Amino acid sequence: MTPRRLMAVSIVVALMTIALKTVAWWITGSVGLLSDAMESFVNLAAAMFGLLMVTVAAQPADDDHPFGHDKAEYFSSGFEGILIIGAAAAIIWTALPRFWNPQPLEQVSWGLALSVASSMLNGLLAWVMLRASRMHRSIALEADAKHLLTDVWTSAGVVIGLLLVGVTGWLWLDPLVAIGVALNIVWEGARLIWRSWSGLMDSAVDPEEQVLIDEVLTRFTLRHGGQPTVQFDHVMTRKAGQRRFVSLHMHLPASWTLGEADRWRHEVENALAQAVPGLHASIQMLPDGVEPITVDLNEPVTVESRNGG
Repeated sequence: MTPRRLMAVSIVVALMTIALKTVAWWITGSVGLLSDAMESFVNLAAAMFGLLMVTVAAQPADDDHPFGHDKAEYFSSGFEGILIIGAAAAIIWTALPRFWNPQPLEQVSWGLALSVASSMLNGLLAWVMLRASRMHRSIALEADAKHLLTDVWTSAGVVIGLLLVGVTGWLWLDPLVAIGVALNIVWEGARLIWRSWSGLMDSAVDPEEQVLIDEVLTRFTLRHGGQPTVQFDHVMTRKAGQRRFVSLHMHLPASWTLGEADRWRHEVENALAQAVPGLHASIQMLPDGVEPITVDLNEPVTVESRNGG
């Protein structure tokens, strides 16, 4: 199933869980179930925004965006993280008054049944989306899946809290569990925001992918008499949503013809694309012993006047 279809399914499931959890809160009066229902509204908003961003990311490259629109998915992930933290703050705000003004709970069994049913829906969808996120390398799907898993853990905490209230009669356990759940989901929200920030800052590919790239370059390094005749350096990688990019210098014997050099470059590009699906390689061919004029990205940029002053 494509990322867009999964996001559409996520919207439908979010609407279903909102209905189930709202009814559960309505018949029990549990602030814990209310916090659970509030997070489902966050799920709905996140899924709608995720669908929009996945649609944008799927658009092909154009004149204004020659590298494509894949980074749009990072906005979806960051937006979900912000929504999760906002939902946690709302849960705490709602739960605090129940400590000094506890309310009796009613029809707890029905509330528990509805909460468990909605959690099963979210858990199943989260499992499907996590598998799809690895297949499509989609951070938007991964973010939505982890958000749904957070919702499952939230529901589990609420159910435990309601059971404890029923056994002990301590009504303050209901808001305590709600606040505990809120603090727990803050962590997941912060992680999503950090991953989005890292993606937008052109972070390098994952270590596993870097190992595959290094293995290909090692395989295509030629040696003669103990000395390298074809070698690679200045290897830089970055990732943008589902796509991966690598740029490097390939040093070749000066005696090779342009046709020979181009055939070797073509073979390297094909091998890299097979090793890391979706990888776009940019290879600069250079004669052995020649280095291009490059700018050190770690050095600050300075501007000198024409008069040398």
